[in-house]
Amino acid sequence: MAKRKVRRRARKILGADPTALVWCELARPIPAPPEQVHRAAGSKRLTPGRHWLLYAGAVLFFFVVIPMMLIDKLGDRLERRPAGRPAPHPRHEPGPASTSTPGSESADAATSPRPPAPGRDRRGRRRPGDPAHGLFDGDWERTAGRLLLHWYGHSPNPQRLVMLTSDGICVAASPRRRLSPTTAGDFHAVARFSPAEARIEAEAGQPRGFATFALHFPDGSWLELGRLAGPDDADHFLRTVST
Repeated sequence: MAKRKVRRRARKILGADPTALVWCELARPIPAPPEQVHRAAGSKRLTPGRHWLLYAGAVLFFFVVIPMMLIDKLGDRLERRPAGRPAPHPRHEPGPASTSTPGSESADAATSPRPPAPGRDRRGRRRPGDPAHGLFDGDWERTAGRLLLHWYGHSPNPQRLVMLTSDGICVAASPRRRLSPTTAGDFHAVARFSPAEARIEAEAGQPRGFATFALHFPDGSWLELGRLAGPDDADHFLRTVST
């Protein structure tokens, strides 16, 4: 369940208790828009910003923890080696004759290629049929595309709080970089939609951790959101929007 301070803040923003709320993120990274479109929208950032402690932790792990683990492992191997005896060299034992000719295995692999991954061609490249990567409808000029162009301009945090009321949908975010923005009480509304301006479509009973929902707009555009935080809030939210 959402923290009490989150619910108090939501009540203050909406003027009433929300019917349902859930913390979520974009289901996929934002694809690169056309340069002209991006520039016209103010060249806002298209990737989330991370808290400096995450970068400090990564540096500490790679330059302190990993070297210490390697040194410790090397010391154990040196201690187990008997004193005065060099490490034994592996002896080459002739194996049984192979019936395959040199290069036959590589030839077989070349003649039986693996099937391409979903959404990619035989060379592993993304197929051009879905330039939006399944995140939105693909039109940067419509509502969902314009919303994406300003998504991280409102807040560098990837998490958004979607709140439902009888008056429509409200999307909120914490303005600062936080390690845990889902517990912050300083978020503010970054987008509001009346029932005539947007609706949410989702399926109830989706597996936890993989559930998604989509914002649909009257111009035919749509935007997919996922990575729902809080199992109880997510279940209640999906049941509310699917009825």
